[in-house]
Amino acid sequence: MFRSSIEKKLTAVSSELRTLREELGILEEQLVQVADEAEDLRLRSLVSETPLAVQEQRESAKAVAAVKRDREAKLKRLQKLEHKQDDLLDQLTEVR
Repeated sequence: MFRSSIEKKLTAVSSELRTLREELGILEEQLVQVADEAEDLRLRSLVSETPLAVQEQRESAKAVAAVKRDREAKLKRLQKLEHKQDDLLDQLTEVR
């Protein structure tokens, strides 16, 4: 593979890694907020024992689970990209 081709791929992977890390930071903040809200709703449902409170608690738990799934998917993508970056760096050193 040509050096310029490897460098282009490396630049693209680096850019995607940067974007993904920013998205993960945002997701972490969202997860804290959603988890706090879910805990508040869980406590309210325990105290009030109304069907509405129970329903709100279930929905908030689903929201927490969805954010966690999204975060896990992005973490897996991050690992794959880091591995790809390492491979490209290895190729770049071999070309020299």
